[in-house]
Amino acid sequence: MVNVGIVANPASGKDIRRLVARSSVFDNNEKVNILRRVLIGLEAVGVEQVIFMPDYYGLGERALNDLKLDLEVSFLPMPVWADERDSIEAAKRFRELDVGCIVTLGGDGTNRAVARTCGHVPLVPISTGTNNVVPTMVEGTVAGLAAGLVATGAVDIEKVSYVAKRLEVYLDGEFADIALVDVVLSTDLFIASRALWNPAQLQEIVLARAQPGSIGISSIGSCVHPIGPRDDQGLYLRVGDGTMRVLAPVAPGLITHIGIQESRLLHLGDEVQLTSRPGTLALDGERHIEVFPEQQIRVRLTRDGPRIVDVQACLTEGVRNGVFATTKVGC
Repeated sequence: MVNVGIVANPASGKDIRRLVARSSVFDNNEKVNILRRVLIGLEAVGVEQVIFMPDYYGLGERALNDLKLDLEVSFLPMPVWADERDSIEAAKRFRELDVGCIVTLGGDGTNRAVARTCGHVPLVPISTGTNNVVPTMVEGTVAGLAAGLVATGAVDIEKVSYVAKRLEVYLDGEFADIALVDVVLSTDLFIASRALWNPAQLQEIVLARAQPGSIGISSIGSCVHPIGPRDDQGLYLRVGDGTMRVLAPVAPGLITHIGIQESRLLHLGDEVQLTSRPGTLALDGERHIEVFPEQQIRVRLTRDGPRIVDVQACLTEGVRNGVFATTKVGC
């Protein structure tokens, strides 16, 4: 049976940056509407079963209201913690179920959580978060079509996707976590509201991607040396008064000058040792790890991230393969 998993995060797009910057809240009703269009797209290209991650808001259940579908829809039998553990557990179960593709609704944080356990299952990330470097603003209908083409094998996955880079974090020699976009050492002593937004607290930054036009910490790096998702490079920055200042959009509606003391390119396999000082490590824009003096912090750049589907390339390949065209009988 051709099946697709869906991870929709009801908490994405609602963090403190809605208050300290000029971000708008991404309403859960709109996420429900996106899911409906995704389901319609999936069914149109032959997906037979969709499996949802359960969530506290009931996004999947609401999406099914008054929606007539022939495909089978079910929900993972798993607990709901109402935090990133939901996405981590759901991705793990989807991998074990051998789904053909996972559609995610969220920001960089949601996709980071999914990437921890999804293995080689391709992802179609739809942007509904605050920091959206990995996910893109793609219409739910075409995202559903693309995910369906991947799941049904109608396109060559090697042609329509890429394997993302990731940043591996090690504390005192032990693997601790990953990020897909940025790892930041900040002066914040506590995790608190998680979201990283105050430029004055930035100390050191390691980037896997630095694309002009992005919002968040990676935008700082894009002003120094642009790095795309397919480039076999990363970037290290030390923040502070130096010979360079950049003007970067560190949050929606929040543009500020950032001083750069040091910058250097990284290559796949390179490691960076961050300064041992009290603070927190933020992963893809959210504080996750409290660090202490004398603690060894290393960050390694690899090409071991998830496989990300390029929706435009996928649909173009589908057209070339004749997926969307039929010949009338007798013509």
